[in-house]
Amino acid sequence: SNLVDTHAPIGGEADFKVIEEVGTPRTFDFEPRDHVELGKMLRAIDVERGAKVSGARFYYLTGVGALLELALVNYAISMATKAGFIPVIPPVLVKPAAMEGTGFLGQASENVFHLKEDDFYLVGTSEVPLAAYHMDEILDAKSLPLRYTGYSPCFRREAGSYGKDTRGIIRVHQFEKVEMFSFCAPEDALEEHKRILAWEKDFLNAMEIPYRVIDVATGDLGSSANRKFDCEAWIPTQGAYREVTSTSNCSEFLAR
Repeated sequence: SNLVDTHAPIGGEADFKVIEEVGTPRTFDFEPRDHVELGKMLRAIDVERGAKVSGARFYYLTGVGALLELALVNYAISMATKAGFIPVIPPVLVKPAAMEGTGFLGQASENVFHLKEDDFYLVGTSEVPLAAYHMDEILDAKSLPLRYTGYSPCFRREAGSYGKDTRGIIRVHQFEKVEMFSFCAPEDALEEHKRILAWEKDFLNAMEIPYRVIDVATGDLGSSANRKFDCEAWIPTQGAYREVTSTSNCSEFLAR
């Protein structure tokens, strides 16, 4: 994943709680190469031509880089499907109501691409069209939970991030992502949230990547969420954990 959410200290303390650490970060008896160097060596990532064609924060995945992304996406969709999720390839241009109804036109609006002439928004996550799939519908409680896994390109302006993570493909304007989304009864939401986190952990465990799970502070939550867990993978060349998955309980926000 290209998603990154760094957590700045507040009052001298981290603004999240680490609730689990899985795996042990590897140590090397040599200087490990980062994804930019490896991408060039393997002809897997081309940021120079991405910048030439589209500007900063764009890139090409080529050869084994493209094949690796397709393999990871296919594995994620396969895992979600086995867990009972319905695979979906959604539209990525949505009407204002869909973007507003998922909370992305509030505090997150600065990172949303808007096509003013047509009044369409480019989604920053397939969470938006998945949530809007049942917009203005009344669902039969007997049909719940309804679980969908979406795969789509995602678009983010990355406003306010200039100068941050400019090397490589950490913070970019376009990337692909697999999303899990569940419509469930309110009384089942807490357990469903834990299940989604468990499925995310299953994926990372299969990759054999050391990671930690954090409980994100209330002040860092988006407008639609009342609790969020992030899984942060260990990046040896940075000596730090960086977010690779995130799951939120949105309570009754979307229904309202």
